[in-house]
Amino acid sequence: MGKEKAKGFLKEFKEFAMKGNVIDLAVGIIIGSAFTAIVTSFVNDIIMPLIAKLTGGLDFSQLFITLDGAKYDNLKAAQDAGAAVLAYGNFITAIINFLIIALVLFIVLKKILMPKKKEEPAPATTKECPYCKSEINIEATKCPHCTSEVK
Repeated sequence: MGKEKAKGFLKEFKEFAMKGNVIDLAVGIIIGSAFTAIVTSFVNDIIMPLIAKLTGGLDFSQLFITLDGAKYDNLKAAQDAGAAVLAYGNFITAIINFLIIALVLFIVLKKILMPKKKEEPAPATTKECPYCKSEINIEATKCPHCTSEVK
């Protein structure tokens, strides 16, 4: 009886794992992780150097406050010394990463979810004869099929 329950459980799990939504979610997470790596590189390797250039060499990764009051040359030196550090520069970088990801997602979702403009229907060129139900020209006054007068 125990083996049968285990087989049933495994079968249910397999059915669950192979459902379309679960697979779609897994693909989304993988693509999201890759996209995050791209955005992080974009921010760290392109945006931050531009900001540093515009701000006269300000490097966000080196903005920190030590809670022990000691002075350190850089963040790595403070961390190596075991000092408690508030690395607010890294936090600023994370905020910039988030804003860029949110902007890109907004643009993508707006394009995907944007309602497509509905095309105007073409004006009718035919109508139905009320007597024989045949399709006739909209300007016809007499049905060519049953010869009835139509309005």
